[in-house]
Amino acid sequence: MSERKLDRSGGQPLWKQLQQELVRRLRAGEFDDLFPGELALVEEYQVSRHTVRQALGKLRADGLIVAERGRQPRVATSPEIRQPMGALYSLFSSVEASGLPQHSVVRALDVRADGVIASRLDLEASIPLVYLERVRFAGDEPLALDRVWLPASLAEGLLDADFSHTSLYNELAERTGLRLDHGREDIRAVNPTPAERALLHCPADAAAFSINRLGHAQGRKIEWRHTVVRGDRFALAAEFSAHAGYRLAPAAAGTALA
Repeated sequence: MSERKLDRSGGQPLWKQLQQELVRRLRAGEFDDLFPGELALVEEYQVSRHTVRQALGKLRADGLIVAERGRQPRVATSPEIRQPMGALYSLFSSVEASGLPQHSVVRALDVRADGVIASRLDLEASIPLVYLERVRFAGDEPLALDRVWLPASLAEGLLDADFSHTSLYNELAERTGLRLDHGREDIRAVNPTPAERALLHCPADAAAFSINRLGHAQGRKIEWRHTVVRGDRFALAAEFSAHAGYRLAPAAAGTALA
């Protein structure tokens, strides 16, 4: 392996030069098959291991590589599903728009009572709720674990629906005439539980998005949804402008993850 030269005149820190050089090589596709380890970079650039770690730390912070202690760094894969923030969306539609086939494995579809969820919908604790739990697939791999509660008085007609390949919102509109018109989402980065990681086939180093949604229709709360989405397959995108600006609302105080 030939030594690559960095400018040692002191004009720019060595770690910064190395980071920029690695970005250039990464974008040129040199590391598509294998990203070099720390010791290989030390030898190739004749710098200290500390310098290499600083450069890799910046690449990791920028989302360009995935690097864990004791493991070979690798190029981060681009998420397959992108979802605009601030839009009332269907995960079904987002996957379909990406060009990937989608289907769901329904784990539960029944009527049950849940006092905690009922309170979030401003209902009495004993009110029956339609509960739908699905593992959502994009292509051949799981994308999300989706759990939804709706008042049974409004949504009981959904119990006959086949949710293996359809949108909840489409079925809700067709069977009940209800369409969500606004809502709120709280989104957090989490480490999936062992059970969630197994269901979603999450890599050992992959985090996830935990999304709580409260959906409204015709002036009342009708949907509480908790979704765990694989962070290595899903991304959120936002737009901004000089006129409208860009603002993210903080999560509501005291909101708990279901």
